[in-house]
Amino acid sequence: MKLLLLSLNPGAMRSFLDPASSGAALRIAYVGDAQDAYADAPFVQAERRAIEVLGHELVDITVRHTTPSDFESTLDGVDAVYVAGGSTFALLESLRVTGSDEVLVRRVRDGLPYIGLSAGAIIVGPDITPASLMDDPHDGPALTDHRGLGLMGQTVIPHADGMLPHYPPALISETVATYGSTHRLLLLRDDQALLIEGDRETMVDSNP
Repeated sequence: MKLLLLSLNPGAMRSFLDPASSGAALRIAYVGDAQDAYADAPFVQAERRAIEVLGHELVDITVRHTTPSDFESTLDGVDAVYVAGGSTFALLESLRVTGSDEVLVRRVRDGLPYIGLSAGAIIVGPDITPASLMDDPHDGPALTDHRGLGLMGQTVIPHADGMLPHYPPALISETVATYGSTHRLLLLRDDQALLIEGDRETMVDSNP
């Protein structure tokens, strides 16, 4: 199992992908469900460009409009999967209501490299409830619970340095105060990434 969980800056992606590429372009499945409500937002375009400038091909997937079998077929034809940032609750709902969450977990456990940014990092943990102050739970009205994918034992709290206007230090502090005693939280600054290789977790630099 190999995962790279990003807060914002993409710097750690190159070293994560390079061993698989051997200098050639990779095909990367780009799961954009968390961005549906923000399609024209500058941060969406910036996130895509961060991968494109590495010279890799993006294969767009909207899980909500894809059957689990088609999702699996797409994953058969790519070298890695990238789960973009945006609304954590909308993202988890898309995966859960289609049943594609089970496909994704199985394929990642079987070795498909996973990159998740912000919302894409949060859903990897056991429970996305701690994101409730950063994102709106009403974005996922069909969710009956907030269980994450369970690929790691902590819930990532991205943007923990409070540098982004939407996630100021007071909001990060409130999140920790509200959920820190009931959930295992991993605070991730925008210049950091968490690298998971098997059972080993390593915090790495991820500057632009």
